[in-house]
Amino acid sequence: MFSNFFLKSFRIFLLPFALLYWAVIAVRNWFFDKKILGSSTFGLPLICIGNLSVGGTGKSPMVEYLVTGLKDQYRVGTLSRGYKRKTRGYALANEKTTALEIGDEPMQFHLKFPEIPVAVGEERIEAIPQLLHDRPDTQVIILDDAFQHRTVKAGLNILLTDYNNLFTRDFYLPTGDLRDLKSSYKRAEVIVVTKCRKDLDETEKKKIIKEISPIPGQQIYFTCIDYSRPYHIISKEEKGLESQVEILLVTGIANPRPLKKLLEGHSNTYQMLQYADHHIFTIDDLRDIRQAYAKMNSREKVILTTEKDAVRLLKFAEEIRELPLYVVPVRHRFLFDEGPAFDKRVSNFIKEFKKEE
Repeated sequence: MFSNFFLKSFRIFLLPFALLYWAVIAVRNWFFDKKILGSSTFGLPLICIGNLSVGGTGKSPMVEYLVTGLKDQYRVGTLSRGYKRKTRGYALANEKTTALEIGDEPMQFHLKFPEIPVAVGEERIEAIPQLLHDRPDTQVIILDDAFQHRTVKAGLNILLTDYNNLFTRDFYLPTGDLRDLKSSYKRAEVIVVTKCRKDLDETEKKKIIKEISPIPGQQIYFTCIDYSRPYHIISKEEKGLESQVEILLVTGIANPRPLKKLLEGHSNTYQMLQYADHHIFTIDDLRDIRQAYAKMNSREKVILTTEKDAVRLLKFAEEIRELPLYVVPVRHRFLFDEGPAFDKRVSNFIKEFKKEE
């Protein structure tokens, strides 16, 4: 708690830099709004998943939600930047691809949906034609974390904002977490407030909608996080979380708070090894994980990690095969029974786009 307070206090002193950052992004957005800088469109439905802030708002689970709902109806592809990969330029995942080559989140998509094309590329405007060249049968592309990449104009922008840190209450980097103008929310067709309390009521829902102040035609939805049964990282065998089990949580994600809450509700005791977001695990990290596990006193003990972290640990497949290392799947669940309405909004966008062709 002290370190959190210190960090927030220190960030206040960075306010001049935040104002400079705001000025830069304001000018950049003005150039795009006035069409001094151009945006390109493509002849197929592009769905953009993004946010206005740095940190975890649930973009990867939203991409997976959309892929799961669309892949049986359309030939869907995903395109990501490939953050913290060791390569550059365009790449299309194949059976030999690793997380180091395409990044942890795209690798997660590739492992979960091996039948769909998963591509990465810093320059989306160049990567989209390359993806279509490699997979010309692609009918829909989901752009992961591309809301700020205005050189490509998506037909449907889905903007995510964390219930615990709404963009309306945030400030610009480095004092706050915003990386885009607050007013940029108006460019989204759909806003999803993620990581809500599961017992969020209609009164608070209306307050948040009023605070966001959607423009005409803009739709707002609310989701909470659901965790599925953990599965072993290698064997895929599922395991329930009993209260008597001691847990070692290993994570390198932007926001582990929801996962910590899950463990507090399922285990009397847990320890945590926390790494930086998108951390690339080394053999020394694996040694530290083994040592921390060995020091745990309980007879019943397991190691838990996230799906993002798991794809970065798989390079140690032989070393971790015998470890009780389990992966916790996460997904969005829409509140107020609005999942079908959201699904219909996405489906209608694709159908209407195809009618216009």
